[in-house]
Amino acid sequence: MFNRLQTKLTVLYAGLFALALSLVAVSVYLTIAGNAQSQVRKELASTGTVFDSVWALRTQRLHDGAELLSRDFGFRAAVATQDVPTVQSAVTNLRARMGLDLAFMVGVDGVVVGTDPSKVDIEKLWSALDHEDGAQGVFVVDGAPYQLISAPVMSPTLTGWLVFGARLDDREMTALERLSAIRLEAQVFDRRGETWVTTDKTADSNAMSAFVAREMGQTIASPHRLRTATGDNLVLVKRLKTLDGQTPAALVLRYPMALAMAPYRPLMAAVIIAGLISAALVVAASWALSRDIAKPIIALDDAARRLQRGEDVHVDVRSSDEIGRLSDSFNLMAAEIREREHRITELALHDAETGLPNRLAAEREIEARMARLKPGQQVVVGALGLDRFTLLRGAIGYALFTQLVTEVGARVRALHPAVMVARLTTSTLCVISDVTDVQTALPMVTRALADLSAPVRLGGELVDVHMSNGLAGAQAGEMDALRLIEHAMIALDQARTSGRKVAVFDAVAYGDPAGNLSLMSEMLQGVTTGALFLNHQPKLDLRSGAITGVEALVRWNHPTRGLLRPDLFVGMAEETGHIRALTECVLDQAILDQKALREVGHDVLMSINISGRLIDDSEFANRAIEKVAAAGARFCFEITETAVIGNPDVALGVLDKLSAAGIAVSIDDYGSGLSSLAYLKQISADELKIDKAFVLSLEKDGKDALLVKSTIDLAHSLGLKVTAEGVESREALAMLQVMGCDLAQGYHIAKPMGLEALVEFLADWSAEVVAGDEALTA
Repeated sequence: MFNRLQTKLTVLYAGLFALALSLVAVSVYLTIAGNAQSQVRKELASTGTVFDSVWALRTQRLHDGAELLSRDFGFRAAVATQDVPTVQSAVTNLRARMGLDLAFMVGVDGVVVGTDPSKVDIEKLWSALDHEDGAQGVFVVDGAPYQLISAPVMSPTLTGWLVFGARLDDREMTALERLSAIRLEAQVFDRRGETWVTTDKTADSNAMSAFVAREMGQTIASPHRLRTATGDNLVLVKRLKTLDGQTPAALVLRYPMALAMAPYRPLMAAVIIAGLISAALVVAASWALSRDIAKPIIALDDAARRLQRGEDVHVDVRSSDEIGRLSDSFNLMAAEIREREHRITELALHDAETGLPNRLAAEREIEARMARLKPGQQVVVGALGLDRFTLLRGAIGYALFTQLVTEVGARVRALHPAVMVARLTTSTLCVISDVTDVQTALPMVTRALADLSAPVRLGGELVDVHMSNGLAGAQAGEMDALRLIEHAMIALDQARTSGRKVAVFDAVAYGDPAGNLSLMSEMLQGVTTGALFLNHQPKLDLRSGAITGVEALVRWNHPTRGLLRPDLFVGMAEETGHIRALTECVLDQAILDQKALREVGHDVLMSINISGRLIDDSEFANRAIEKVAAAGARFCFEITETAVIGNPDVALGVLDKLSAAGIAVSIDDYGSGLSSLAYLKQISADELKIDKAFVLSLEKDGKDALLVKSTIDLAHSLGLKVTAEGVESREALAMLQVMGCDLAQGYHIAKPMGLEALVEFLADWSAEVVAGDEALTA
């Protein structure tokens, strides 16, 4: 509601007026209330003075009557002779003549004549009369307060006291109230025990009792405000003299403030009515004024929202004030925005160099077509790439290459006008086909490539064009446009990798790179948690028949994928740069395993594989040398001969450093790559490992046997030991012994095994060797 300017202005003006009117009303009310309260205070004080005068007059009247009777000779004679009927008759006659509420005679012996003794606390009364001559004040008789005066009776000595009293009841209080100019209420309170009580019970008696108790503790009596259940009151508490001087009593004069404010209610009502009428007029006037102000602004706001939605808008405000000028400026701005938006949209959806739609336009078109697909249909996207991009652009230049891309796009549209052609990258076009099945589109694209690959004349010269195409298709909801284009680009790479001109995206061949990439972070966790462990494959010395070395092979027991192939995570570790952390983990564990083998009596050479990515890493080599030296270990680092090709000077220096530190170097997988005798001559190696591809068919293929024999002779001539891996048969082992091979490794000897199994294997093997030697000796 308060989002509208018209409402805000109306509420503001009405609120300000209401605030001003409220301040005036509050000021008037406070002034009236203050005057009324001051007037009531004066009346209460005056009434209190009147009560004092009435109390004094009544006291004098009672005292005169008591004195008259107490001095009467006949009455004193009756008292002296204890003529009770005469005394009682005299007291009764005088009470009737004076209109007293109470009159009786108290003897010095405590005998009461003229009233019921049970109604009077004789002991307390006798003590008060005896304490003071002519004692007078408030005293409670039969549960009600009385104003009592006393006069001693002398016959001729003190024989008793004559007591007269007037009851302080509702009648007396009403008479007192009539003497006041205002309609106040009067009550007498007396304290009985710890509680102040009154005979006139009202709804707020408890509150009044608490108030009286508090006010009686004050030195000066003055009117105070008291809020009770019946309303707000001004109350004056006057202390009354009591007969015994110990049990206090008080006169309470109360005047409700509602009565004081009653004469002013018509005035306040008139002020309120006038204020409400004025407020209504102000609201109506403010609403009308704010409507005239807000109407053109609302029109501008509506136009701005329509402009935001891309609609064509124009505001018609016929005024020459600031709002009119604002509307003219808005119309001019809207026209410029429409023109600028058109240009921006054109640039946002088209390639600036070729004028073809760009990737964003292609994504929007794919999404639109997916929304229109029927069940079972696909959106087919092709990634048409120009081959030899770098060579071609370098030959013809950037400008002509851009013309080439534009010409290829025009050819595609000429062949199939229903397709959309967009530029994805510098050398790749996106073709969105009108065919709804990728397998149907495959032969059509294959045929179209022949026409598209025809030479193009650029700058007066014919330029040969070679292209490849990757296809991908998806049904509605399978993937978004961005992912579909990505699949088409991957299919283009798959086509070029396989040497084909057209390829459909192969999800199996692509695999799950993202999932494999996540293995690296999990592998680093596995290094610390012990999920990576080592298996060891023994190496057999073919001359002595003893196991003289083992090769440490890393294994990974993944918590969800199970036992992973080393070539999966080792290769990825090399690609992602995590191979160093993995190799250091293997080195640390191999040192511990070799130490454990030594402790049980097996001193074997420990071999580990070192990636070609680490051969030229001097820092890694230094740390490895420090660890091996600190443990006093015997190690052999197995490397491939091609590992030194990338940075041969640094790599050969690292190998020399390892050799100098006493770490043997083995050239692994010899013969599987482009073996170079030049590097073989330069590498400071101790061992040459023949690739298992030659050893597996050794007894079946004469050429492999010849190559293995010549490699053994070559290695021996260079001072290298020879290890043959992949030995899986007795025949191959026998042939290697005949050829003079030094060491053998393979499943025929032993499979890779854990440390505990290796310890048992070495113990059993040593026992067999000893038994064989003893048999030969015998």
